[in-house]
Amino acid sequence: MSAAFEPMVSRFGTPFRVGSTSYVYPADILPNVERLAADGDVDDIELILFEVDEGATNLPDSPTIARLSALAARHGLSYSVHLPLDLALAADGSAQHQSLFKAERVIRLTEPLAPSAYVFHLDGQGVETPQWVDRALRALEVVIGWVGEPSLLAVENLETWSPHYLDPILARLPISRTTDIGHLWKTGVEPLSLLEAWLPRTRAIHLHGVGERDHKSLALMPPDQLDPVIAALLRLPYRGVLTLEVFETADFFSSRAALLESVARVRAWAS
Repeated sequence: MSAAFEPMVSRFGTPFRVGSTSYVYPADILPNVERLAADGDVDDIELILFEVDEGATNLPDSPTIARLSALAARHGLSYSVHLPLDLALAADGSAQHQSLFKAERVIRLTEPLAPSAYVFHLDGQGVETPQWVDRALRALEVVIGWVGEPSLLAVENLETWSPHYLDPILARLPISRTTDIGHLWKTGVEPLSLLEAWLPRTRAIHLHGVGERDHKSLALMPPDQLDPVIAALLRLPYRGVLTLEVFETADFFSSRAALLESVARVRAWAS
């Protein structure tokens, strides 16, 4: 973990901060944050932002950012920011690429919130080729200039590619990881085989269950799969953000219950 990362205390007694997405309830971002903050449901909220070319956008305006900042100060919240899902930073290393413009807009807009991480996907044609790596490096150097602190950028492993496709990027830039456990489960990869190697660079963890698809309730995962992961996070300990990356009310609260029950089981065994 980068020295620039300063962990905050969790209200749940865990070394990591427990987070949700900004779409727990069927409403816009601000009503979600207001309700989650008032009820003390989370430590961190991942702002899921999108901007479709010539279409819909949910980017908050300046008054909304000010309100989000005030809610964070009042309730001890932090925010992580998921850059727009259609970013393809490695598709073109040029600063003129539309994906880079979108990234800059979101980073500038959310800077007053002092995000705990900027989560992003790094994909594009020719993945894992030397040309792809070079394009990705050039694009990320531009984005680092906007963020300032490279470790705030947390690249997420995707189920589409090999778990190791990000290794050449992480070997050459001091950025962080977003370790998506659900994506590993979905592709049949045992997370424990990677956690020890990945956690020192991990700034955010995405945890969700896998049923007919992923991003479902964590309650779908049996204890013999979930508990070893939680045991590893407690043992190390992991001090970043753990986001329960689900998008329905029932899925979030059942996921949080499953997480805390797992924490209790692991601690009982350890004692």
